[in-house]
Amino acid sequence: MRATTAALIAVLALPAALDGQTARRESEWSLPRTPWGHPDLQGRWTSATLTPLQRPTELGSKEFFTEPEAAEYAKTARERFIEENNLGFDETFSGELTRGVWEEDRAIVPTRRTSLIVGPTGRIPPQTPEAQARAQARNAGDRPRLEIADSPEERTLTERCLWFPVQGPPMLPSTIYNSNFEFVQTPHALLIHTELGGGVRIIALDGRPRLPEAIRFWQGHSRGHWEGDTLVVETTNFSEKREFRGSGANLHVIERFTRVSDGMIRYAFTVEDATTWTAPWSAEVPMVRLTGLLYEFACHEGNYGLAGILRGARFAERP
Repeated sequence: MRATTAALIAVLALPAALDGQTARRESEWSLPRTPWGHPDLQGRWTSATLTPLQRPTELGSKEFFTEPEAAEYAKTARERFIEENNLGFDETFSGELTRGVWEEDRAIVPTRRTSLIVGPTGRIPPQTPEAQARAQARNAGDRPRLEIADSPEERTLTERCLWFPVQGPPMLPSTIYNSNFEFVQTPHALLIHTELGGGVRIIALDGRPRLPEAIRFWQGHSRGHWEGDTLVVETTNFSEKREFRGSGANLHVIERFTRVSDGMIRYAFTVEDATTWTAPWSAEVPMVRLTGLLYEFACHEGNYGLAGILRGARFAERP
């Protein structure tokens, strides 16, 4: 058994309300604070997880696993994750690389949730007719997405090394690797450095006014404030060029960062866009302390994939 799978079972075996030994440790823990008094969120964190964003339909309204169910789920969670995200290989390379070679170590979150999305359905609400029409327009009608390659601008921001979903907001875990972050605080701002893509997000906390609605960014425009020991961040002003699960310029995101233990931040978010979904939806993503370092993600230096896509399209157009 791979060590990762063993770790999954160990994590899932925890009762939902933490075992007695952990509860004693947590009762002795006190929230660390910065010299200026704010809860200290600084450090390196990872949101890598095998818990799916949306609840598998066969689980219905079941929001949490029981302890036996969690242990049983852990036995196949990793293989299912590899299969669903196309991370496996049929053959080994040099006798060393096997299935899941691109996968980083990740675990089921200790809350034993059946999905990161919270609530009775555990799934993204249906899209509105307007959103469905936008999706069809983005895909050039009936033209398959893989065939849209007349210029680099037609390809996704991720393929062009310009923006990755894990950078957010909201900051969803990557399905492959580099779901890692570093937080740096000052009295007036929180800086979030994302390993995947190397993005840096600066969230002002000093009450400065929001930018005019006409000024828009791929990551939107964020402003934060403290509600007790929770940092609440509101983001608007998204660019219509950045698509998030069908949404665009009208996306509205509320994020909440709460330090719940020495080794974990509870990251929760709610997204709303009446032009995209029939209702707002929320998710909870625990961030676990990362013991390693963050490394440079020099995507542009080796981005042969984009050139290959365009070159392949030209070959396909030949008579």
